[in-house]
Amino acid sequence: MKNYVIGLDYGTDSVRAVLIDTENGQELASNVSHYKRWKNKQYCDASINQFRQHPLDHIEGLEITIQTVIKESKVDPSLVKGICIDTTGSSPVPVTKEGIPLALTKGFEENPNAMMVLWKDHTSINEANEINELAVSWGGENVTKYVGGIYSSEWFWAKILHIAREDEAVRNAAHTWMEHCDLMTYLLIENKDLKTFKRSRCAAGHKAMWHADWNGLPPVEFLEKLHPYLAQLRGNLYDETYTSDLSAGNLSKEWADRLGLSTETVVAVGTFDAHSGAVGAKIGENTLVRVMGTSTCDILVGSYDEVGTKTVRGICGQVDGSVIPGFIGLEAGQSAFGDLLAWYKELLMWPTEHLLGSSSILNEAQKEQLREEFSDKLIVELTKEAAKIPVSESLPIALDWINGRRTPDANQELKSAISNLSLGTKAPHIFKALVNAICFGAKKIVDRFEEEGVKIDSVIGIGGVARKSPFIMQTLANVLNKPIKIAASDQTPALGAAIYAAVAAGIYPNVIEASQKIGSDFDGEYFPQLDKVAAYNKLLVAYDQLSAYEDPNIKTAQHELSL
Repeated sequence: MKNYVIGLDYGTDSVRAVLIDTENGQELASNVSHYKRWKNKQYCDASINQFRQHPLDHIEGLEITIQTVIKESKVDPSLVKGICIDTTGSSPVPVTKEGIPLALTKGFEENPNAMMVLWKDHTSINEANEINELAVSWGGENVTKYVGGIYSSEWFWAKILHIAREDEAVRNAAHTWMEHCDLMTYLLIENKDLKTFKRSRCAAGHKAMWHADWNGLPPVEFLEKLHPYLAQLRGNLYDETYTSDLSAGNLSKEWADRLGLSTETVVAVGTFDAHSGAVGAKIGENTLVRVMGTSTCDILVGSYDEVGTKTVRGICGQVDGSVIPGFIGLEAGQSAFGDLLAWYKELLMWPTEHLLGSSSILNEAQKEQLREEFSDKLIVELTKEAAKIPVSESLPIALDWINGRRTPDANQELKSAISNLSLGTKAPHIFKALVNAICFGAKKIVDRFEEEGVKIDSVIGIGGVARKSPFIMQTLANVLNKPIKIAASDQTPALGAAIYAAVAAGIYPNVIEASQKIGSDFDGEYFPQLDKVAAYNKLLVAYDQLSAYEDPNIKTAQHELSL
């Protein structure tokens, strides 16, 4: 008899569901739902890096996508054996004693501080700095040592501390906080006991400083020095954490009815999108999986013998079982990847967006058609022209820190910069410089892992950028001087979530076997072009110079700055 599982992948802009045949990994149906409120930029203020999302966007998307894949696939709902949810992170949500998101309760429906704090929200930079200062001075163990030694404003405690100080009403009403992947899993299952609910090891270890060395979350004494609310909150959180090959519970009667499924359907422990994406791409030891979209996450797994208690400086955590149970999962990443190019597109589209509206020559239909045509063709044409520019030509040098720097050495206060502009610099030159910048940022991550003794034998690319931009991927192969295989699946994180679901439902005995059986194949590979590798190395020196100029904490060889 056939068995099926569903992987549900929450991205920055949308949620997608895939229905997978557990025998061969065939994707029988998929569906994407965009967040309506987020699309309208509700609860956000980009000028202060505030990015919040309403839980209703996520709940509505869950219902729409799963109902659709069941309907389109025409499979017997009783044969859907498991569901697993992956999300962005750290994206914490305040909830009541009953586990209800605060934004769904009276008085908080439109309060941004009661919403999910999206991964890219950087309003808590000061709080992150405070956590880092305290971690090395409070007299106890440095609780940041397993998250690279630097705590980020993108992460759990910094975000909660910021809101606790800013909004007394939310602080008083929030009994506890849940990572997005935990909240969505909790909403689906029958058991509504918050204290025994199985929280994600992946989320807790990489973003909330959970580690066995200090028996779980950071000590009460440490948190109390930051804010009494955090010390109180610790008692309302969790002690144990769980890997995503385990069941969090069965689908509740309410959600089984809403989705058209059975209460026999197992819901796996939640996880983060990049980690499930690595599983969907058949990650193995010494393989770097780069999840490339608006930002990047870089995932590795290492054996206990290779990694052990050795700490890797400046990354986003090393967590036992966060990717594959029985291995240490290591995470790094860039705060902006596709986002840097999207910013440039938006910049260039400004005249079209603003001047077309006042044109008396065109009617409204023609204006809209032109906007759509320009928007659709802009990156395509920039890519064509940038590809023609020789690497040897004098190019601008850019930094990829437009949303701060995640790795190596998190610093969300950093800004992007462009140097070496001239009157001969055209739009494609700047576009090429920005592509180079995101690839140079990736190179610094690879260098840090290798400097710290973590071997990288191969690279796999997944995500929208990897699938859609040969120009960027070829540039990346040249900069890294490593071949890069591209996963064939368009929905690799959702596929990875489905793999976890298949193990949690008992269809496969472990994640490695399930991943090898139903994980993504590869449909392309980029190899370094040896004649260009040396030229990119020279540009990388200029990138290092500009990096050192912008961030005086960077230790680099002394070069004359040609800015």
